[in-house]
Amino acid sequence: MGILKIATIGEPVLREIAHPLSQEDLQTPVIQSFIDDLIATMRDAAGAGIAANQVFRPLQICAICVENNPRYPYKPNFPLTVLVNPELEVTDPETFRNFEGCLSVPNLRGEVERYTGVHVRAWDRFGAALSFEVRGLTAGTFQHELDHLGGKLFVDRVADPRTLCTWQAFERYHQASFVERAKALVQKYGQ
Repeated sequence: MGILKIATIGEPVLREIAHPLSQEDLQTPVIQSFIDDLIATMRDAAGAGIAANQVFRPLQICAICVENNPRYPYKPNFPLTVLVNPELEVTDPETFRNFEGCLSVPNLRGEVERYTGVHVRAWDRFGAALSFEVRGLTAGTFQHELDHLGGKLFVDRVADPRTLCTWQAFERYHQASFVERAKALVQKYGQ
């Protein structure tokens, strides 16, 4: 497994709409090896998720995993999940303000409104159908990663640009209040 270069804001690939894969494409050794590298890259960068176009491959593939992540200690654990050709359906119109960061937007965070519940439909890395619901902070993570596949970054969804800040400023001025909101969401939804 190799660690791939992560595209940062300004790279045109981050604004591309990712291409869907066929079952045949998905089964190839090249794509399966790419998925291994995508997962390794996410873990190396301590990301909660990563989309294929973040590593210069505009394909409808993303990986999500939160396992005691040091960048996001307030996020509940979620097992490694690879999504191919994913779709989201909002199941709860209630929203929450999520202070997001991104591997492709280094050292910047900002508040984004996210839905508290979404239903996910996709294939797993081997082409088996997936269908499940996620809620709370976890729902925000899934929405963030699927935005990437649609050519969007979290900065596109920041309604109030005054919430944009560096990681250091977030930790100094905003983290404590956000963590309290995050804990309440986790307690309410278990995710």
